[in-house]
Amino acid sequence: MVVVGRAAERGPTARLGHYRARDGSHGAPVDVDVDRPHAGLVVGKRGSGKTYTLGVLLEELAATEGVAPVVADPMGAFAPLSDAAIDATVVEPRVRADALDPSLWCALLGLDPASGPGSLVWRAATRRETLTGMAEWVDGSDADAATRRAASNHLSLAATWDVFDPTGLSLESLCGGRVTVLDLSGVDRAPANAVLAAVAGTLYDARVAERTPRLPWLLVDEAHAFTDGVAGRALRRLLTRGRHPGVSCWLATQRPSALPSVAVSQADLLLAHRLTSEADVAALVEARPTYLDGGIEGRLPTATGAALVVDDVTESVHHVQVRERRTPHGGESPRVSERVSGAHHN
Repeated sequence: MVVVGRAAERGPTARLGHYRARDGSHGAPVDVDVDRPHAGLVVGKRGSGKTYTLGVLLEELAATEGVAPVVADPMGAFAPLSDAAIDATVVEPRVRADALDPSLWCALLGLDPASGPGSLVWRAATRRETLTGMAEWVDGSDADAATRRAASNHLSLAATWDVFDPTGLSLESLCGGRVTVLDLSGVDRAPANAVLAAVAGTLYDARVAERTPRLPWLLVDEAHAFTDGVAGRALRRLLTRGRHPGVSCWLATQRPSALPSVAVSQADLLLAHRLTSEADVAALVEARPTYLDGGIEGRLPTATGAALVVDDVTESVHHVQVRERRTPHGGESPRVSERVSGAHHN
């Protein structure tokens, strides 16, 4: 057995799959280190297996003591895990308003921080803990009526998103179960970014303050929808600084070219499924290390479920077939043929 992500030391591992021989046959098992925190990147075009691979990792993490897996699920692909025997909990996207850094509120609401309304919202976020409290502080401020009205309108917009709650997601709700599925399906981009920024910040701060003994693993599907939003700063902090306090961050995307360069350069484990876009391949080529003799272009797999694993910890490359899932996979698209077949049986 080969364990990617570490050298010779012992510790818990996650079964990823097995080596894929040139003729497609199975080789030796391949595991992923889960003893230490990692920054990981899972890429691949739609249908190549990236979301499936996240599900495999979640199955393995659910069976590992001492970790707290949280998956940001913008497509509802991981909701079926709650029906499986792995103690997965689907939670609603509700966070405290003060879980967001005050500096993020202007970007979240599309306000210029140097403008009157932007400055007012920023100050309200530093002085009040709830969205209602922020709105009341704005109404009672000594700003002119037009400025107060503009700031209040933007805060009212945030209230319609229904993601800010004075109770919010607690650290226990995020780290208390085997797997926490953060259900962001049906949530628009801006509020989804707000929720993920708050969750990422909560996990990081909790480990810095040692308020949880479990090591969080934050897995983000469709990560390109978050890295350029208000969640981007919190995710970059996890990628660059999260391993020291013990927070793993894994991003999955079909568009690696849309990620910031730090997402590729900071990943100590890259799992690359099939890619056909020149821009996406180029994004990996630009940041990959010199020990990839011959480059990455000709090594990318073509079969569904096959992955090129680049392990920056041991400076090695592996051709892997991801193992089969034991739990339902919610990432597949519905088919007309299945619906027609079902109708014929009724």
